[in-house]
Amino acid sequence: MGERVPEAGWIRVPVGDDAARWATRGRSRKVLLVVHNVTAATRLRDVLPLFHDDLRVQLLATCPGSSAFGAGVAELLADTGVPVVPWEQAVRTPVPLALSSSFGGQLRAIQGKLAVLSHGVGYTKRLAVPGAGCRVPGAGCREPGAGSREPAPVFGMSPEWLLGEDGSPVADALVLSHPEQYERLRAVCPEAAPTAVVAGDPCWDRILAARPYRERFRRALGVGRGRRLIVLTSTWNPESVFGDGGDDVLPSLLPRLTSEFPADEYRLAAVLHPNIWHGHGPGQIRAWLDRARRSGLTLVDPLAGWRQALLAADAVIGDHGSVTYYAAALGTPVLLGAAPLSGLAPDAPVHAFVRAAPRLDPVRPLRAQVDTLVERHRPAPDAAEFVSSVPGESAARLRRLFYDALGIPEPDGPARLDPLPLPPYEPTRITAPLTVLTRLPAPDEVAVTRYAGPQAPPDGHGGAHTALHEDTRESDQLALADVVFRYGDADDPRFGSPAAWTAEVLDRHPHCALAAYVTGPTSCVVRTRAGTLLRLDSGPGADADPVVYASALHAWLAAGKAPAELYARGLTVRTGRTAHAVTVTPV
Repeated sequence: MGERVPEAGWIRVPVGDDAARWATRGRSRKVLLVVHNVTAATRLRDVLPLFHDDLRVQLLATCPGSSAFGAGVAELLADTGVPVVPWEQAVRTPVPLALSSSFGGQLRAIQGKLAVLSHGVGYTKRLAVPGAGCRVPGAGCREPGAGSREPAPVFGMSPEWLLGEDGSPVADALVLSHPEQYERLRAVCPEAAPTAVVAGDPCWDRILAARPYRERFRRALGVGRGRRLIVLTSTWNPESVFGDGGDDVLPSLLPRLTSEFPADEYRLAAVLHPNIWHGHGPGQIRAWLDRARRSGLTLVDPLAGWRQALLAADAVIGDHGSVTYYAAALGTPVLLGAAPLSGLAPDAPVHAFVRAAPRLDPVRPLRAQVDTLVERHRPAPDAAEFVSSVPGESAARLRRLFYDALGIPEPDGPARLDPLPLPPYEPTRITAPLTVLTRLPAPDEVAVTRYAGPQAPPDGHGGAHTALHEDTRESDQLALADVVFRYGDADDPRFGSPAAWTAEVLDRHPHCALAAYVTGPTSCVVRTRAGTLLRLDSGPGADADPVVYASALHAWLAAGKAPAELYARGLTVRTGRTAHAVTVTPV
């Protein structure tokens, strides 16, 4: 007889009908990661280190294909690098342990013990079971085709999600982060209560472990002295901050963020739910937020960077999503731009938080609201308590649970999770036109306030000029710019040299009074209309965008002063309440 031909797409190593023939370590215990979507995968990635260095364990991954948000899963699994088993093969392959961080699909078909983790702050949101209809708009609907008037069941905390058709629990172990979840579970679905395991929150534990590195995360985002980082975050669904099913605050909020907050006193970042990111497509998200991004808004990686941004934040504008609650648990001031209560479990701590948290008033000036929030903030005393009842213990508790299911002893040594990585350096890079307000409040001192938004900045006392990046989308405005700038290496052969580039810019744009080539985070080379070539370097502690120094020098020259006056004593540049010492050197 010939070899049996495997089903199309099925893998043969390390599982399959003839895997024993081909696998190098074929006697390993198999752990199947059930990845419904990118959101759920983030929590599974949190716990992967619990299996590291164990030659007895082979990780596998599969996708049941039941989630509406399937985009991005294949790429994520490929990046993880573990063998991907087609769902049809996965349910025919016995495994000692399967891990999921979501419900949905035919989980009962898995041949092995199933442990289910939450992929957010506990189980808080209502979600209709696929094919069961939905409630009327505004009542927490997350499935097309409203039909029933009954509110949707709470996802992961209701019989509809927890029990199979025969009335028995879908999961062998339901991982909870706090006993309050167990009390809710026991009340709404006592049949599943015996499966509950209070094992904490690995996502929260990783956040807590990274708190000492807050300043590093801030520096990675270019948040210097005297700047406040405002993080805009949104969960998915039409009633979220990003959604268009409620008040739809986003179209008016985005231009106001960049118009009302001075670019050198505030840093703006957005953390969007992976279901937004992959549901609509990263390219579409970037297109929708193009003007805001060119005005200084950073889109944070929804997988690798959101926790670091949250730790770095001075204030968060959010909604009823888990990221907003994590921010409150960290003690960060929170304003709710959307606060739908109908889609939340009424007895969940998140519901109480959303009901009581301060609301963003879309009519009033935004800066005043954020500043008042930060200055008067008192952390919510209970928020952190309800994230996890056993902070710092999730690794040990989860590994014990997993290895009990595998039927083998735990590895020697303590269980540990990966530390949050330090994100790459990503300073503000503004290519939208900048309106620059300047004052000379004292000798050798220039105050600079820059706005990148499309709306007119507030009236200032003093001078005003425009500054544009050479690669601006609004290229027609370059002819009218007072300051033209760009960022690059001093030896970039495409521009010859900073001296050559500045001369070229002034020749091309006769209205331009000063050209600035930024060669690094602390320095730039500028050329004045008179032809003077200067180098501006920030002194110790100065950490503003060097283009600010160029605008300050332009204001100094526009006031009738000479550059030579600064050679010996330098220039003090003020952004808000922060002073930056700058040396001025002729080249």
